[in-house]
Amino acid sequence: MATVEYAGKTFEVDEDGFLQRFEDWCPEWVDYVKESEGIKELTEGHQKVIDFLQDYYKKNGIAPMVRILSKVTGYKLKQIYELFPSGPGKGACKMAGLPKPTGCV
Repeated sequence: MATVEYAGKTFEVDEDGFLQRFEDWCPEWVDYVKESEGIKELTEGHQKVIDFLQDYYKKNGIAPMVRILSKVTGYKLKQIYELFPSGPGKGACKMAGLPKPTGCV
């Protein structure tokens, strides 16, 4: 199992860099992913997506389909990619501390 050290914290990650344990999610993790994604500043849009993903995951134990994410947040897929350049699965789910979604390449 790989680890990532950032801002004095150590995170266990899978082979794709996703958190192994959702409970380890914290602001330092967000900053780490933000930096690795090339996102300069978190906006309300980023937070809206992260909050929805986490809430959905807590209730259902999986990441939502992109269609549901888009419908609930009101963001079209293009807008989600503008917020998270590597996409809703790789970028947004990773930043939210979710495991790698099924079907995510």
